[in-house]
Formats: sequence, structure tokens, C-alpha cells
Amino acid sequence: MNQRTHIRVPRGRRIFPDRPPLSEVDIARRKAEDEAFGKRCREIFNRVYPELVKGCYDWFILIEPDSGDYFVDPNEEVASQKGHQKYPTAVMLMMRLNETGTCGTI
Repeated sequence: MNQRTHIRVPRGRRIFPDRPPLSEVDIARRKAEDEAFGKRCREIFNRVYPELVKGCYDWFILIEPDSGDYFVDPNEEVASQKGHQKYPTAVMLMMRLNETGTCGTI
């Protein structure tokens, strides 16, 4: 059996010190990409929400924004499997068919 070694990182130190920190340009680019991705997914969610919420309230919806496809199932794992069978390498967003679209509590 393998034994795990737990390395304590002092507070305020980088977890991966060998990786250079991201520049402000990279951080801004990533943030813009994330916001654009979220906006595309939210548009699809808002379009299909009224028809799906009637019969599938509180189910999970997995959205692939490039194709506009979505996968709905009451089980989170099954919805994820359906999506990744058709689009194995795509980045998708999971939401819930309720008033807020959130999957859990923060």
C-alpha cells in the first residue's frame, strides 16, 4: 500500500513555486473567455428553460455551447455521461432546471 506524504505549504506561499505566476494580461484573457463561455451557455439555458422546467423541474442540464446541444437527466452523473459520450473532449456547463439554475449551495 502506498503511503501518502503530506507537504505543508506555509501561508502566503505558492503551492506550485516552479510555475511562474500569470501575467495580468493572461488573467484578463482567461476571465474574458470564461465570461463569454458563460454567456453562451446562459443564452441556451434561457431559451430552453420555459419548455423544460414544466416536466423536468430540478433536473440537471448539461450544455455544450458550440453546438447548442444539451442533455437533461434527474441524475447528475447520468447527464454528465450522456454529454461526454457525444462530446468527449468538449467543455460543458452543468446547471439545474430551477429558478436560479444553480446546482448546489455556496
